[in-house]
Amino acid sequence: MAKKRKVILVTDGDEYAARSIEYVAAKIGGRAISRTQGNPTTLSGPQIVKLILTAKSDPVFVMFDDCGLLGEGAGEMALKYVAENQHIEVLGIIAVASKTHQTEWTRVDVSIDRFGELTEFGVDKSGIRDIEIGRISGDTVYCLDQLNVPIIVGIGDIGKMARKDSVKNGCPITMKAVRLILKRSGYHDDPNC
Repeated sequence: MAKKRKVILVTDGDEYAARSIEYVAAKIGGRAISRTQGNPTTLSGPQIVKLILTAKSDPVFVMFDDCGLLGEGAGEMALKYVAENQHIEVLGIIAVASKTHQTEWTRVDVSIDRFGELTEFGVDKSGIRDIEIGRISGDTVYCLDQLNVPIIVGIGDIGKMARKDSVKNGCPITMKAVRLILKRSGYHDDPNC
């Protein structure tokens, strides 16, 4: 049987998220599937799995976005399909907080605020600590509680958070979330873990 591909799922797909995820993937020697960028997600689960299986190296970063659609939208259907595929091993999920009109929430194992601090509380879109313990509100998070993954890390809006997570600054919050996922999942190809 072929080796399972190691994947990190990201619940955001706008241009800022894409630039940040591509930057972080390159820094740690992984691959970002740039074609999964989109707001909303336009590729199906089977199409995304094909792209993952052809990626040159692990971990593979995949973006999903529902564009604020309430309930299980195209992004979440694709995410679920990828997460449950027999050829994929999900190392963890970066759950991105958002400010939608009708928010959904998910549990998170830990959050990272915009100052880079780990917290048991959720965070909002700006990366500010929220009042809820162990959960965040977001847009493409509806199905995360149904998945069996090693860790779900909550963060604010990738690549933004008052420019504290910009590519210009090295995406420190996104990078910290990725390193935490690599460490907690037992994946040790990142020398900084």
